[in-house]
Amino acid sequence: MPDFVHNEATETLRAGVYWVARLWFRGVFYRRTLRGRRPRALTIIPEENWPGSFDRGTDLVEGRFRFLNNTVSADELTSGRLNASLAWQAEYHSFHWLGDLRAVDTEAARILARTHLENWIFENQKWHPLSWRPDVLARRVCSWLTYAEFISAGADWDFVEKFLDSIARQTRHLRRAGRFASNGVDRIAVTKALIYTSLCLPNNIRYVPRQLRAAARISDRQILPDGGHVERNPALQIEVLQHLIDIQSVLKAASIETPEQLKRAIARAALMLRFYRHADGGLALFNGSNEGAPQLIDAVLTKAKADGKPLNSATHTGFERVATNGILLIADTGAPSLVGRGAHAGPLSFEMSFGKQRVIVNCGAYAGQDPNWRQAQRATAAHSTLVLEDRNSCGVRKDGSISAQGMTVTAERHTDDGSILIEMSHNGYEVSHGVVHRRRIYVNASGADIRGEDTLTGNGDHKFTIRFHLHPSVKASLVKGGASVLLRLPDKTGWRMRCSGGIANIQESIYLGDGQETKRTEQIVISGASKQGDAQVKWALTKVPTS
Repeated sequence: MPDFVHNEATETLRAGVYWVARLWFRGVFYRRTLRGRRPRALTIIPEENWPGSFDRGTDLVEGRFRFLNNTVSADELTSGRLNASLAWQAEYHSFHWLGDLRAVDTEAARILARTHLENWIFENQKWHPLSWRPDVLARRVCSWLTYAEFISAGADWDFVEKFLDSIARQTRHLRRAGRFASNGVDRIAVTKALIYTSLCLPNNIRYVPRQLRAAARISDRQILPDGGHVERNPALQIEVLQHLIDIQSVLKAASIETPEQLKRAIARAALMLRFYRHADGGLALFNGSNEGAPQLIDAVLTKAKADGKPLNSATHTGFERVATNGILLIADTGAPSLVGRGAHAGPLSFEMSFGKQRVIVNCGAYAGQDPNWRQAQRATAAHSTLVLEDRNSCGVRKDGSISAQGMTVTAERHTDDGSILIEMSHNGYEVSHGVVHRRRIYVNASGADIRGEDTLTGNGDHKFTIRFHLHPSVKASLVKGGASVLLRLPDKTGWRMRCSGGIANIQESIYLGDGQETKRTEQIVISGASKQGDAQVKWALTKVPTS
């Protein structure tokens, strides 16, 4: 059975069973089933591996909760007038922001954390589809356990009792509901939470062997042989690696040997994280990723003890990487992932940087409340690739999933005296338009000459555009009546793009490198039309000699 059929069938079945289970969870008597022995203390406290942000923590202390490009005041949170997206609410209920308050480390920050935790316990005694959702619950329990000492310092025994009792109740529910977490990073988060609770709560050590087997199994399934995560999202690569490192860390604190599968997964995933990095320290923008914080990426790689160089070809994950003489080019050569929610329709797109300057980019992912913006950023047109008849190369569903049944993406890499040629193709337009898109990208050994060729083969006459989105720091100008485009980088370096087989012009674009702030930028657009299904456009990027 093809993987995409298996994945979609499994997710559909999981969602159906969860829908039935939720009828039980919301029942009048379900709360009673979560009762049990109340822990008197924690056996261990997990290490704080990832420092929070002092600036975000200061905002929180001053009553500003800013998540996903949306700020909510403390008054709005407590007044019942909350107007925030489900994603924003999930972030709040995860209590991931406790790390930011810990970075401030004042009594005011501690009291605020305790106040919101007490309010949460009071207002969420009954099951709720969002605040008790497996992935949200898992992240919250891990945050509470990690920052337990910070939260509880100076608290009275009444608070400590409520705090520990709530963790125990949530853990009992998670053991039942964790199986309903979607495949991908959420499943890893749930497994980590169950390991944390098994080690941190008294009389729960008996659950550890089973959860370690689950962690090893998930690591093998989700971390591919080349180190990439199955969701093909560089930002999620960081999150997954953080979860795996956290598991290894808490096992060490409990004097338990880390399974070999987990160690190997961490080593592979760390090198793949390096694969995704531009020289500015941030990540490439594929499949919902943002640039990320270079300091966090450095911390993750340090904790992972990542040794060695990343692969040039990540054939299992579906990416190619060319690094030579200051040039870095990363191309998406894989089919969109059917695991998780948030894949983009960007096959054969690429990003290119020169030194620490990004030049050609994808537009990035939107993390705000407007679903139309989110859909637009996932579209093929928001990527540096070819778009046929203003259509996406695969279906982009509003629930965040992708419809790419039968889609095939191929790639071959050739090397000759230091020069690299990558040949790629996808058939995403074959069913709808009878056309296959092929792209060839050549980078010479010096990195000063990058050539591309986009070819359409098939049936019918179709309009197309080839888009090259530019980083906001790059300035573009048409020369020679549109025969070429001159690019100026911040360091005054010049690059020239020439093309044949289509007409080049410069249009407006936007860039969401952090997923939140929309920056105006430009894009080079080569327009053309196929005849009887066939078209060929050649383009070249060459470094302009400095005078």
